[in-house]
Amino acid sequence: MSRLSAVVLLLSALCAAQQATDPLIQLLKSKGVLTDQEVASLESGVPPQSEQRHRLVDLLRAKGILTEADVRSLEPAERPLLASTTPMAVPMVAHTQPQPLPQARPPAEAPAQPAPQAPAVIAAIAPLRMLPIDPVKRESVAPSLKIGNGVSVKPYGFIKASLVYDTSSPGGNDFPLPGFLADSGPDLSPEFHAKARASRFGFQVEGLDPSPNTTITGRIEADFEGNFSRANNRNISTIRSSMLSLRLAYVRLDHKFSDKTSFYMVAGQDWTPFSSSTLPNVVETTGIGLGFGTLWERSPQARIGITESLGGKSSVKLTPEFAITMPAYGNNPSDVANQLGYGERQGADSGRPEIQARLVTQWQLDHAPAVAPAQLIFSFVQGERRAIVLASAVPSAFHSAFPNGASVSSERIGYTAELQLPTRYITVLSKFYAGSDMRYYFGGQFYSNFNDASGLTGTASASSQDGSSTVIFGLRDGVPTVAPQRPVRAEGGFINLGFPLSRIFDANPKGRNAGWSLFLHYGKDEAFARDARHFAGGRGHSDWSALTIQYKMNSFLTYMYEQSLYRTRAANNSSTDFNGLPLLRGIPSREWQDMRSEFAVLFTF
Repeated sequence: MSRLSAVVLLLSALCAAQQATDPLIQLLKSKGVLTDQEVASLESGVPPQSEQRHRLVDLLRAKGILTEADVRSLEPAERPLLASTTPMAVPMVAHTQPQPLPQARPPAEAPAQPAPQAPAVIAAIAPLRMLPIDPVKRESVAPSLKIGNGVSVKPYGFIKASLVYDTSSPGGNDFPLPGFLADSGPDLSPEFHAKARASRFGFQVEGLDPSPNTTITGRIEADFEGNFSRANNRNISTIRSSMLSLRLAYVRLDHKFSDKTSFYMVAGQDWTPFSSSTLPNVVETTGIGLGFGTLWERSPQARIGITESLGGKSSVKLTPEFAITMPAYGNNPSDVANQLGYGERQGADSGRPEIQARLVTQWQLDHAPAVAPAQLIFSFVQGERRAIVLASAVPSAFHSAFPNGASVSSERIGYTAELQLPTRYITVLSKFYAGSDMRYYFGGQFYSNFNDASGLTGTASASSQDGSSTVIFGLRDGVPTVAPQRPVRAEGGFINLGFPLSRIFDANPKGRNAGWSLFLHYGKDEAFARDARHFAGGRGHSDWSALTIQYKMNSFLTYMYEQSLYRTRAANNSSTDFNGLPLLRGIPSREWQDMRSEFAVLFTF
């Protein structure tokens, strides 16, 4: 071979090496991150690999996979390499199929774990999003454990210890509830509690589907905020032996139709689409604002939704979703031991599921680094309950008119409007809701429904089949009838303001003063007075004001202090009103107050 021919072959090999597709591009294509068209655009004009890598970084930034902070973090190491005139080493022959990555042999001794890198900027206050709309990314579960063929498992959770003082806690609970649920005795019943049962743990799981556009994940989560144990070796120490209880247990399927459109399906117990999208940043999590305007629930369900990315400078996304959920009403049967067996029959006895829907609009309000996108959310619920009276329980005066028994139904209906506005210096969370029969969602002052016996004569009552409500029989214009049951109507909401103090005062992101935050909160839940007056000593409304200070020492440990004022006002104006005023210290009272102080230590893993 002549010298000229050898030079030509060498130049051809170098050109082929320079034109070869970057293996990273091929890997991203195989995982569904890049489309064929995007790969072609990266290779158009036969650029060198340095230029391909420039284009790739810009494309990933445009797709929202890399943030501006990510790109800046690449510059010290990546940009000089990309700008180098020396081409990267690549195979002499370009392959049409991506090649498998070489399998690294395990080292004889595990290397020391690198210390976590300090953030480049102090993050803004992030909303607590129980139901995020962004599709779950494939292989997003960084596995701590692998099971079988391709199942990844990652544990998570936190350990939480709290010291709590209440100036008034008539119910004896270690979490706040509306007042006037019971009399307080000779004084206001102050209480002190120490608890660790708010600790929580769970597991994220993922199973790899053959299709790069399909992601299958699941979650199971539990805490110790349920019942207390009753056993011979626990009776004396029951107060520190709370039982494990289920919070979440669901499987989720995400499928990407295109770079802009994705579909998801959830089956199992999750946060409800109605009312649960927005929760406040507060310390007390053993019931977050029960009866004080928060409104939320976790419930078994089947849910589907579509996320459509509309793009633009603000990265607008739109997600409508629909769910059928367990029809539950939080009834209180006279036989509490049969709560699970009978207490929830009235929803199931309607023979139909509860219907819920949610519409979410998401956009980037503040483009500063480490700021979450904003969301505007609307949700809706509709359900029906049915109380059944057996023939043997019908009052004798009405047995001939109802020889086979009787039933009466009532409707639950409600809606919410929720807003989450994160910015670099303040994060605003708010919710407004209105509806009827909101007891199961911890609203409406825990009222469900009442018997409207107005206009009836010769009334008599009977217990429903499940023992959780009373049904009224009477005569209307001489005709035997069942009194209709009316749901108690309610409305309420909250506003929560979060201030990243360390960011506002320009603290060093790598220093110990980078984790200070301040939160202000106000919430209110109100049952319509004309409905609440049907209950003796009825609660009219309850509100809650709180100031919370948090210090995040590092990525694991957080110290928190919260000072709150809880109040409940009666639905009536005086003891001479219909059904009178409730009792406090044995005296008819219009208002109850509890000044609550709570200090907590949180270890997150």
